Amino acid sequence: MLDFLFNGGEVIGFVAAFLTTIAFIPQVFKVLKTKSVEGLSLTTYLLYVSGVFLWFIHGVNLESLSMIVGNFVSILLTLIILFFIIKSKK
Repeated sequence: MLDFLFNGGEVIGFVAAFLTTIAFIPQVFKVLKTKSVEGLSLTTYLLYVSGVFLWFIHGVNLESLSMIVGNFVSILLTLIILFFIIKSKK
């Protein structure tokens, strides 16, 4: 297992995945706390989650654990925000 993490740049991949994924946590907390999505673009988040999903699939194809985990968590966080954006449009 450790050999897999250090081969092929997985350590760099995990650091990158960690940083890009945690970037959404403050936004998710703000949306959950305020129940407001004012100023957030539905189109932007739909495009973003679509792209992240494709990166997730690419990571699965490459068997890259860092890409799989990082993008999966990013998808979950983005879906929370999307839920509130769509809910606010009703």
